[in-house]
Amino acid sequence: MKSLNIKGCLHVPDKPLVMGILNVTPDSFYALSRKQSEAAIHRRIAEILDEGGAIVDAGGYSSRPDAADVSEAEEKRRLTPALSCLKANYPDAIVSVDTFRAEIARWAVEEYGVAIINDISGGEMDSRMFAVAAALRVPYILMHMRGTPQTMRQQTNYEDMMEEIMLYFAGKLRTLQLLGVHDIILDPGFGFGKTLEQNYQLMQALPEFAVFERPLLVGISRKSMIYNLLHTTPDESLNGTTALHTFALLHGADILRVHDVKAAVETVKIIDKLKNK
Repeated sequence: MKSLNIKGCLHVPDKPLVMGILNVTPDSFYALSRKQSEAAIHRRIAEILDEGGAIVDAGGYSSRPDAADVSEAEEKRRLTPALSCLKANYPDAIVSVDTFRAEIARWAVEEYGVAIINDISGGEMDSRMFAVAAALRVPYILMHMRGTPQTMRQQTNYEDMMEEIMLYFAGKLRTLQLLGVHDIILDPGFGFGKTLEQNYQLMQALPEFAVFERPLLVGISRKSMIYNLLHTTPDESLNGTTALHTFALLHGADILRVHDVKAAVETVKIIDKLKNK
C-alpha cells in the first residue's frame, strides 16, 4: 500500500481502505444512498464508521449521467449539514469532499477540516483546482473523465482507451507534482465517459496502473456496468459489486469507494487473508 500524508500524519495502511459514500443530493443514481435530513446524514456517517469505513466521502453534486447542474451556492448548502455533523461529532474521521469546484474544496478544507479532495474532473471543470489543491496541501484524488456528467455519455469514442487514460494520468501527475501536490490518488473513472464494454476492459487493465506507484481508487459500487450487464437495477447490484470488488482487490485496488461498507470491509478482510496466508 502506498503512503499518504493525511492531516500531517503519514498513513501506510497494511491493507486496502474502504471509503463510504455520503450523498447529500436528491438525485444520485442509487436512491437509497440519498441522505438529506440532518438525522439521516448523522445515521449514515455513524453507519460508515461503525462498519469499518476508513474515509467518509461527502458529495453535494450528483455526477450520474445527465445529472442536473447545480450552482456553487446550492452545492455548499447541501454539504453544510454533513460537514458540520462530521466536524462536531467525528473530529478524528478522515473526510473527503467530492467536488470539482476549487472554492468548494477550499471552503471544505479550511472551514471543516476536510482531509482529501475528490475531483471527478481531474481539474478540467475548474482550472483553479490544481493550484488550490497545492495551496491546501491535502491529498488529491485524480479521476479520468471525458466531458462532464451532462455530456460524458456522448464521449466514448476512443482510438485506444487505455493509451489515452495512461497518457492523461502521466500528464496530470506531472502538472500536479510541479505545483507541489505529492499525495495523489488515481481513480480510473469507471462509468465516466466509458461504455459497458469499456468499463470491463478498464477493470481487466487495473494492473497497468501500478506503473504510476500511486494509490489506486476503484469506484464501481452498484454502477450501470453491473446492473446493465445483469439486467437488474442498482438496488439489486450488491452481489455484482462484491464480485468486482474481489477482482479489483486482487489486481491492485488500494481504496474501494462504496455504498455498502460492511460488505466491502468483509471482502477486503477475506482477500487480505488469501493474499497473506
